Amino acid sequence: MTKKWVVMGSLVTIILAALACDKVLTKQPANDAILDGPVEGLTGEQHQIFLRGDVAFNDDVFTAANGLGPLFVSTSCGSCHAGDGKGHPFTTLTRFGQTDSTGNHFKDQGGPQLQNRAIPSFMPEQIPVGATFSKFTPPANTGLGFLDAVPDNTLLSMADPNDADGDGISGRVNWITLPSYITYRPGTVEHNNRYIGRFGKKAAVYDLMQQTANAYNQDMGICSYYEPYDSYTHEVVDPEVTNQKVLDLVFYLRTLKAPVQRNQNNGDVMSGKQLFINIGCAKCHTPELKTGTYAIAALANKTFQPYTDLLLHDMGSGLNDGYTEGSALPAEWRTPPLWGLGLSKNSQGQQYFLLHDGRATSIEQAITLHGGEGQTSNTRFQQLSAADRSLLIKFLESL
Repeated sequence: MTKKWVVMGSLVTIILAALACDKVLTKQPANDAILDGPVEGLTGEQHQIFLRGDVAFNDDVFTAANGLGPLFVSTSCGSCHAGDGKGHPFTTLTRFGQTDSTGNHFKDQGGPQLQNRAIPSFMPEQIPVGATFSKFTPPANTGLGFLDAVPDNTLLSMADPNDADGDGISGRVNWITLPSYITYRPGTVEHNNRYIGRFGKKAAVYDLMQQTANAYNQDMGICSYYEPYDSYTHEVVDPEVTNQKVLDLVFYLRTLKAPVQRNQNNGDVMSGKQLFINIGCAKCHTPELKTGTYAIAALANKTFQPYTDLLLHDMGSGLNDGYTEGSALPAEWRTPPLWGLGLSKNSQGQQYFLLHDGRATSIEQAITLHGGEGQTSNTRFQQLSAADRSLLIKFLESL
């Protein structure tokens, strides 16, 4: 073989190797292995809005030069929700207030959220004397539009505040006051000038617009048209982010796809699901809900599986942090959706940090910390054989 053909053969080998590497590098992960991505059925224009919102969420990083602070918790949305997943103890938020539900008494001292960081020449906040506080681990963001589109009457139909059926479960809605910029979803129910909250650890947030405006303001110290009060001076300032940017981000959060269950037809997973139902977990972690009329057609009138009732439940003294939001009492927490649970470790350093403050480092520990309305299911779980407990955990890890 001549030197020419040897050289050409080597070049072909290098090119083929490069193409093989490129194929490996560009291989997309399975849809059920990630939380990011849009819901099906968006129009071309809606996809463009989704992409702009994705940039606002994951790529926009704030500094003092473009409005950060002066007090803040994080510099971007994505820094607390890596891959749209759950947060880590290092990104946990602190909320402070008082033990009753008469409204936050510490708003003039920075409440309800502690801004524990500050730009140069400013001092971070401290929790005021006399305030109670709770740690909140940032939640995963996917599927939120489906939760937003569930009609109020569906939540009220699941509520049983006086435990009329005697099953020990008395979930209730959190009635909250709303800021003036809110646009009511179809079928909104009003009660004494209060409305039903469904987002946040204590269901104290009405919708994703309120969630987004609050996050800009309280997490990053970024004022908008919707939340114009500076968290340091408490005075109205000019918007530091455009209305379009806020709206794009809200649309992004509304149209992130729901987590996709893995191995749902596996025999062990199906057996674990039945055990989950048998011991009563599904009484609060409702497997299936349905959306109603909604502005985004891709989310309207859809059946989905979030494993939550979006209601407040008394979880007992062990989970009582002495902190309230809206009409929620200190031991009351909104049922967290379980979809995406098995992917939580991907954004939490390959370790679980569960419950509202991340104190549980395994699914089993999270279950055994349930008290109050969750105590019966907790007890039944602990009474299962080791094999059955393993099946139930396997089901939860498939979500």
